[in-house]
Amino acid sequence: MKTINLKKSLRVYPMVMVALLLGMSFFGCSELELDEDPGRSQLAVLPYESLAELELAVTGTYNRMWAALRMTTAWVSGWGGDDLTTHRASNKADFREYDQRAVTLGNARTRNTWSGVYRAIRAANTVLVNAAETNLTDRAAQDRLVGEAHFIRGYLFLHMARIHGRIPLVLGIVPDFEIGLASQEEVYRQIESDLLMAESLLPASSTLGATRPNSGSARAMLARLYMHWAGYPLKDASKYTQAASSAKQVIDNAASHGFALVPDMNTLYTLAGSQNEEGVFTLAHCQPCGLGNRKTGKLGLPGDFGGWQESFAEIRFFEDFPEGPRKDATYHREIPLDANGRVTPDVANAASFVPWTEFKDQQNPVFKKITGPFEDNIFNGFQNSRSDYIMRYAEVLLTYAEASGRAGSVSADAWEALNKVRRRAEGLPVDTPDPSVDLTEGDIAELAFTERKWEFAGEYLRWHDLVRMERVEQALGGTARNPQVSIGTVFDAAGNATATPLTVPSNPILGSLKTDNYFHPLPPDEVAQLPNLGG
Repeated sequence: MKTINLKKSLRVYPMVMVALLLGMSFFGCSELELDEDPGRSQLAVLPYESLAELELAVTGTYNRMWAALRMTTAWVSGWGGDDLTTHRASNKADFREYDQRAVTLGNARTRNTWSGVYRAIRAANTVLVNAAETNLTDRAAQDRLVGEAHFIRGYLFLHMARIHGRIPLVLGIVPDFEIGLASQEEVYRQIESDLLMAESLLPASSTLGATRPNSGSARAMLARLYMHWAGYPLKDASKYTQAASSAKQVIDNAASHGFALVPDMNTLYTLAGSQNEEGVFTLAHCQPCGLGNRKTGKLGLPGDFGGWQESFAEIRFFEDFPEGPRKDATYHREIPLDANGRVTPDVANAASFVPWTEFKDQQNPVFKKITGPFEDNIFNGFQNSRSDYIMRYAEVLLTYAEASGRAGSVSADAWEALNKVRRRAEGLPVDTPDPSVDLTEGDIAELAFTERKWEFAGEYLRWHDLVRMERVEQALGGTARNPQVSIGTVFDAAGNATATPLTVPSNPILGSLKTDNYFHPLPPDEVAQLPNLGG
């Protein structure tokens, strides 16, 4: 029997072997041929001998997470919400399946997300298993790096749980071919454990925009977890108290964490302003480094203007959206063209503007959050360097307001958290009370839930809010998505335009809106390889 000495190989070639370990497919260790008898194959547990080794491993984990999350593929479940839609034809079938609530087992976006996220989880496992036997001189640096690995794993488990519900909890480096689906409570408890450990190990502050998480990032992610724990499917209402408490801890220590609302919402989605104090956890991108963002830019533009026509705004949601600075920061209502009929970043000198109701291919408003302001010129490229929010401080504020209401513990601080977001939506100073905008009575939970609807439009969060509150049918059923008064345009073969009322959504619902269709099926090839995942 031929066996590779893995310990010796790791010592002599640490970078090569770390890369090999991070590159394995889900439970695919046999591909390394570590042992000709797969039943006896083992991956050695090896303490890190230097901070540089540990840093390398954690950097590899970040790279895996970045690769998993950099494209819209990882966020395809967001098309289930009433804020996002996609092209009615073209090559957007995977997105349409989520948009129409009819996700098939063969959906490639589901499969690729699963594969990419679990690669990153395995990378975090490698760090955590080996670091458990490590005792470096610089203990503070070791703790920070281990805390980051716990945070990444906890966050990624939560990402997958919001898509699939029950998932396998892969926690080690030794393959478990008998692994099954953990219960929903087991999943949440593991996420809680990881995030609590991250909070205890991470420093109070980190990089601007928290491109590397701090203890406040971990506590804020716990608040998100508890909101889902309190909602569907477990509906443990006691978790609303924990969500409110967690969010309040972050708010009370916002200055030390470096968190705050950005005064002008328009700056949030610019190249220059996307790493800022509002980022509770931010995925950094760098196009010149080969680490470009492929969630934004031209994929939000219609095909008429050279776009990928992937991420459009739902018309009814756009119509219902309250007018004001926040709506202006969220949408483009028209496209600026130069004298040659091309989209131009020189908006001030544009030769013409085409309103969304006159797009030739498909009439839907455009998300400014996705294309960016035209002046940034990211609409012309396949990828760009704009950072991407995993969580914004606005979510912490609205979580505190909503959870306080649902827990029955409303305070003046909870109203202030809600009102900070409302003031900015109107272009007002966030910390200055304004009776024309501020609320002090009513159902704060529902007011905050509605505020989330508008604040996070187009940020792939709405679907998960609808699920936790069991409001999918309310938001998507019947005529809820039908446009109200907007006028579309139909072009004949000669290019002649005729205005016509838009009466139905671009992609009508085809699947169930009941709870049995809230979570999405696991990739069938994974179930075929690991049968216990099937039940």
